[in-house]
Amino acid sequence: MNNITEEQTLQNAGIRVTAVRLLWRTICRGFAGIFNLADLEEALPTVDKSTLFRTLTLFSDSHLIDAIDDGSGSQKYCLRSADDPLCGVRHVHFSCHVCHRTVCLTDVTLPEVALPEGYTVEDIEYVVKGVCPKCRG
Repeated sequence: MNNITEEQTLQNAGIRVTAVRLLWRTICRGFAGIFNLADLEEALPTVDKSTLFRTLTLFSDSHLIDAIDDGSGSQKYCLRSADDPLCGVRHVHFSCHVCHRTVCLTDVTLPEVALPEGYTVEDIEYVVKGVCPKCRG
């Protein structure tokens, strides 16, 4: 595992390094995996909402974060590996319909999807929905 800095992570993704972007990444590391725009607004009250949203879009387009559509109507996100953010490695997300939490299941391997000839995969979103262990207990 490489120990690259946040500055190197942004530069490797072709993103200009700014103080707000570095702060943004540091704040996101403090979240327990999944976060949304409201979480960022609460953690960064001095940064305007449009800057936060533009940064979400930029980091998502640059594959530094995964955008997760868990069916809740609120887009969620999680950081990708800082060591190799462009590696294309994805993981499964689980959305609990009782507590409405979405979590990363990084130890669960994505199934391979065999597409017919001529189709090219550009992105995969894999969200499993059900009841989490906390809500089952």
